[in-house]
Amino acid sequence: MNAKIDLVIFDCDGVVIDSEILSAQVLIDMLAYLTVNIDRGYVQQHFLGCNFKTVSQKIQNAFNVTLPNSFEDDYREALLNEFGSALSTTDGINEVLNNLAVPKCIATSSSPARTAKALDIVNLSNCFSNTIFTSSEVKRGKPAPDLFLHAAKQMGVKPEHCLVIEDSEAGVCAAINANMQVLHYSGGQHMQAAINYVRKVYPNVAHLTHWQQFFTAYPALKSKNI
Repeated sequence: MNAKIDLVIFDCDGVVIDSEILSAQVLIDMLAYLTVNIDRGYVQQHFLGCNFKTVSQKIQNAFNVTLPNSFEDDYREALLNEFGSALSTTDGINEVLNNLAVPKCIATSSSPARTAKALDIVNLSNCFSNTIFTSSEVKRGKPAPDLFLHAAKQMGVKPEHCLVIEDSEAGVCAAINANMQVLHYSGGQHMQAAINYVRKVYPNVAHLTHWQQFFTAYPALKSKNI
């Protein structure tokens, strides 16, 4: 750690909720109908941490396929249906959230509606009441630093005193660009059966494979009132 941590900024998908494996499979299945054939490793390497506009542009650039106008709405509807039956939190995150000694917030590339619904499904809405920030609130999404800087400003904390927890290359890059401390979390199901591209690109960034290790790595962040 480079400085005292006064705020923990959590990415949502793949960090707080174990949603990325569900999101990837829904996207893979829907793209297959458009003859765009990819796998989970491709999604992790190219799409993880990006908002839908960026994903759409990457698909167009790589496969010369323009997604139908209805694709995004159809994808979000299919994904929320999948969330309703299969979404869970990442293993051990509740203990971390319940025992943090400093304020926390979420900064996510997902839409406000999807984020709110997902947190409601896993019973975490109250945990992040009024402290959820999405890429819809800034001009540039990850890997630009805008979203994290916006979250820190709204929470009243200087960037250098923030710890960002991210699973994606775009998110880690955004945190570094924001001059924040960063922890790469790879405990989500989507990171278990594929090459960890984030580790390949950022081998020197602090890395966590399970939430049980969090307070060992950051003992000062554990509340004494437990």
